[in-house]
Amino acid sequence: MNEFIELYWLDFLTTVLGLLYIWLEYRAHIALWVVGIIMPALDVYLYYSHGLYGDAGMAVYYTLAAVYGLCVWKFKKTRKLKQELPIINMPPRFYLPATLFFFVAWGLTYYILVTWTNSTVPLLDSFTNALSFVGLWALARKYLEQWFFWMVVDMVCTILYIQKGIPFKAGLYGLYVVIAVMGYYKWKGMMKTTTQTHPQPLPRGGESE
Repeated sequence: MNEFIELYWLDFLTTVLGLLYIWLEYRAHIALWVVGIIMPALDVYLYYSHGLYGDAGMAVYYTLAAVYGLCVWKFKKTRKLKQELPIINMPPRFYLPATLFFFVAWGLTYYILVTWTNSTVPLLDSFTNALSFVGLWALARKYLEQWFFWMVVDMVCTILYIQKGIPFKAGLYGLYVVIAVMGYYKWKGMMKTTTQTHPQPLPRGGESE
C-alpha cells in the first residue's frame, strides 16, 4: 500500500485538482484559474519524471497562462456593456492565424522534443502541446469554440497517459472528453442567456474589447 501511495500520490492529487478545474470551467467560474495555477505547477514534476518532456514544458506554460487568464477574466470588461467578459463565438478573422500558429507550434515543439529529449512519443506529445496553446488562448478570451480544441487534446492525452503508466491522469482526461462535450452545450446556453439579457451589440467583429 505504501509503495502504491509513493508511486501514485502526485498523479492522484493532480487528478483531484483536475476534476475541480474542469467543474469550475464548466460553470465558467473565475476560480478555475486559481486551480489552473496550482495544478500544472505540480504537473511539471509528474510529467518530467515519466518522460513526457513536452507535457512538462507545457505545464510551465499552463501555469503562466493561468495567471494571464485570471487577469483577463477579472479585469477585462466590455466597454459598451460595462460587464464581465462574455462568452462569445470565436471571430472568423482568427481562424486562419490560429491554424497557422498551431502548425508552427506543432513543428517547433516536435523539433525540440526530437533534438533535445529522449521522448518516445514526440509526434503526439507535440501535437497536444501545440493545440493546447490555442485552447488556452481561446479559453482566456471566453470563446465557445475552446471546447472543441480540448475535446481533441483530451482524447489524445488519454491514450498517451495510458501508454506512459499514469492511470489516474488517463482516467481524468477520459472524463475530460465527456465534460468538454457537456461544457460546450453549457456555455452555449449561457451565451444565449447573456445575449437575451444584454441585447446591445458587441464591438465590431463580435469580440469584446
